[in-house]
Amino acid sequence: MSERKMEAAAVATAPIGGGMRREPSYASMVEQDDFDLSRLLDKPKLNIERQRSFDDRSMSEFSIGGNLKVGMDGYDPVYSPGIRSGFDTPLSSVRNSFDPHPIVAEAWEALRRSVVYFKGQPVGTIAAYDHASEEVLNYDQVFVRDFVPSALAFLMNGEYDIVKFFLLKTLLLQGWEKKIDRFKLGEGVMPASFKVLHDPNRDVDTIAADFGESAIGRVAPVDSGFWWIILLRAYTKSTGDTSLADTAECQKGIRLILSLCLSEGFDTFPTLLCADGCCMIDRRMGVYGYPIEIQALFFMALKSALSMLKHDAQGKELIERIVTRLQALSYHMRSYFWLDFQQLNDIYRFKTEEYSHTAVNKFNVIPDSIPDWVFDFMPCKGGYFIGNVSPARMDFRWFALGNCVAILSSLATPEQSVAIMDLIEERWEELIGDMPLKICYPAIENHEWRIVTGCDPKNTRWSYHNGGSWPVLIWLLTAASIKVGRPQIARRAVDLAESRLLKDGFPEYYDGKLGRYVGKQARKFQTWSIAGYLVAKMLLEDPSHLGMISLEEDRAMKPLLKRCSSWT
Repeated sequence: MSERKMEAAAVATAPIGGGMRREPSYASMVEQDDFDLSRLLDKPKLNIERQRSFDDRSMSEFSIGGNLKVGMDGYDPVYSPGIRSGFDTPLSSVRNSFDPHPIVAEAWEALRRSVVYFKGQPVGTIAAYDHASEEVLNYDQVFVRDFVPSALAFLMNGEYDIVKFFLLKTLLLQGWEKKIDRFKLGEGVMPASFKVLHDPNRDVDTIAADFGESAIGRVAPVDSGFWWIILLRAYTKSTGDTSLADTAECQKGIRLILSLCLSEGFDTFPTLLCADGCCMIDRRMGVYGYPIEIQALFFMALKSALSMLKHDAQGKELIERIVTRLQALSYHMRSYFWLDFQQLNDIYRFKTEEYSHTAVNKFNVIPDSIPDWVFDFMPCKGGYFIGNVSPARMDFRWFALGNCVAILSSLATPEQSVAIMDLIEERWEELIGDMPLKICYPAIENHEWRIVTGCDPKNTRWSYHNGGSWPVLIWLLTAASIKVGRPQIARRAVDLAESRLLKDGFPEYYDGKLGRYVGKQARKFQTWSIAGYLVAKMLLEDPSHLGMISLEEDRAMKPLLKRCSSWT
């Protein structure tokens, strides 16, 4: 590597803080009283022993009605055999031991440009740093879901403060009263995003949070709370410091989020009922009901929370509810959302109007409703979790985020995880193409597009949420492929991304069947496109980082089938 590139890499990966120039904070319309983030940080770090974590223990140890033994238990990471522990995660050797791709330094520099500060403390990264765009919209805000890959990149590089302050900032925002058109939201709802304004005359920072009241479509985010719990666990796993998760404020934050999701009502399914636009696919795309993305994140958040909740009086009752829900949710998802060649053939031969507990077609799906493309798309070897299952309806579309999170959370059995990777390899052109990774497949078109999307011009076929290719998803693909023991899939995908990302200015998404064209409304220097690439690179360089984001299957959650029909 040239001397100039080595200097650039060293500067780009320098930790935040110290003498670095501080980026300006970003605009806000609402002033907020001073927050003292340090007030939650008074507890000293704990030197914890490396013990068996929840991830490595059977669910049977958490016997309902008996003595619950759940706790932090050392956060010892456990995942695929042959991958060493991620405890005491080292600084990325991007700046140490190997010759990085030329765009690594550029990516780090761009990521640091996106950092937002509140009262001198880094609290997140803006969505995009695109000066060429005429419309800023909300791309100058810190989004909870968008910040996750940025946070993982900083954690893997040994920079913990920005993640800690982000977790605390969003936790404080959770406590705000939240109203949309005079209707009050649940107490535990996390913001979709927040925005910071610095008033130089008064030398005061102010903040405004968006809980959906300003969002396109006015939909509150369901996934923000789940990502917050998952990131809190990642921070604890990476640092080995349980003191943040142990604070009364964080414990309450976890309980509030999960209390919203675990409340009992009229629903007969363990899955979580959600509206269109409540997740990464934040516009109407026909995911109303029980979208795979939310169910996988819900499952992962439940397992993450179970390893962090204290077994005190308040935590014990919630732990019991989590264990019960996890068992029901895993059975439901593995049984009814899973599709492979044999299952597709079974659905094709379903009888309808079945009544009683012996019914095979439990959701009364009409076989004629199976779209023609599924029969050609489904290989003999491979399978995936379909997009949605509800009465008389199965959404057979492939959704990338939900399937990757299913692998990382161990919602997918080991056999199903391998089958998902088999499908990606068998359908490489359709799902990867020239730029990883299709957010969903296939695109919806013509009259169906008009009905499902409401004629949304941004979601035309093979664009944006409707079959567009999103570089950010490469970190999830990389993590999933490493966990399954197929890193060659990730390397191939990263090579594709590296051939274009810097040249194209790290766009938000790509258009076209193969992802050949920069998205028609894609912002340049989209922060999670940058961070997603960096996380993928660091995971490939040091697979031990996987421990902060991967959960192992619990032995008590036995799959419905011992062998997936596509598994050989």
